[in-house]
Amino acid sequence: MCREHGILMMNFATGSIFEYDSAHPEGSGIGFKEEDTPNFTCSFYSKTNAMMPISSDLNNPRNFVNKIARYDKVVNIPNSMSILDELLTISIEMARRNLKGIWNFTNVGVVSHNEVLEMYKQYINPQFKWTNFTLEEQARVIVAARSNNELDTSKLKKEFPELLSVKESLINYVFEPNKKSQGSW
Repeated sequence: MCREHGILMMNFATGSIFEYDSAHPEGSGIGFKEEDTPNFTCSFYSKTNAMMPISSDLNNPRNFVNKIARYDKVVNIPNSMSILDELLTISIEMARRNLKGIWNFTNVGVVSHNEVLEMYKQYINPQFKWTNFTLEEQARVIVAARSNNELDTSKLKKEFPELLSVKESLINYVFEPNKKSQGSW
């Protein structure tokens, strides 16, 4: 319908359709490109859901940072992530430029749960503690398998060279604005 009426339609969906594999090994810096065939179909979420947002709103219970800070244990695997406070302004510019097609709409690089929680501890709650568990241990307590991957952002970065790495964006848009002063601990 949008095409019929010349209306640009943007759909923001999950990147949880890929899983690290021999062509895209964890820690290699080789990410899945927009034209790659999905290789992860182990959960209903990966087939149907929108991405889990990370924004500066640390009061939002659906915020990824809040979710993992509430978990008893986390896995320590690097993943691509999208920092909405930065990327939503880019999406508006994409609409203005009439950019079409499939885009890996994430920040550059990857970040692990441990790295996010280290930032949380540094900026928000210095007494915060967590423990890790393995993928095998996680599989015993979750309903559906989880996807872990790195997405190639070279197409987005070429169009928007100012796009920050996920770690820089987390600090600039999420943790610095919410930083607790030493007196508030």
